[in-house]
Amino acid sequence: MKLHLDKSEQYNTITRYDARHVQVRDTRYESPLVVMPERIDTAWHAGGFDTLDEAAFAHLAGLGCEILILGTGMRQRFPQPKLMRALIEARIGLEVMDLGSACRTYNILVAEHRNVAAALVFDPA
Repeated sequence: MKLHLDKSEQYNTITRYDARHVQVRDTRYESPLVVMPERIDTAWHAGGFDTLDEAAFAHLAGLGCEILILGTGMRQRFPQPKLMRALIEARIGLEVMDLGSACRTYNILVAEHRNVAAALVFDPA
């Protein structure tokens, strides 16, 4: 069996998180963002979980990922079913998790070279 060194530092991985921020590599983000292995999108949504709308999910459906992890703050909350329509039509799998679980799962899937995105919102309250 031939083994190859995995250089995961070439991809965006989440190195830190708490209720109010995540750190991707060496950069700290304190507003909602989408983290993908090769890019970061800070323009998908401006509010917290309670203000997610169809436009935000339509934006996520256009990312081209196969798996979307939605990090919903410090506790797991599920979006209204009507919001997920764009993802279903784009055939994107959705996993909803609290922020910590979303960050850890995203890093694992990136290490497996999966086509994944993590959409993260912060709700410290």
